[in-house]
Amino acid sequence: MMAGWQTLVIGVLQALAASTAVVLALFIGFSVVFAWPKFRRRPHARVVRSLDERLGGRSPFVAVGIPQGPADQLRTPELLDRATRKS
Repeated sequence: MMAGWQTLVIGVLQALAASTAVVLALFIGFSVVFAWPKFRRRPHARVVRSLDERLGGRSPFVAVGIPQGPADQLRTPELLDRATRKS
């Protein structure tokens, strides 16, 4: 009697594992197939995905400590005033 239940439980677990693997493979396969054209370079395309693609180069890496733009957003007068009030 116990062998029948074990066979049933093992069969259900195998079916769940197989269906999960098939669904996962389909999902990953469709994701790769339909996302792969996004990574191709298209120099004469009418749709520009980014400014880097239009200019043909990559943007340089900027270190974290270097201020970018007209103001350093971590040292604004509001934040400095709040920090002096807290201490």
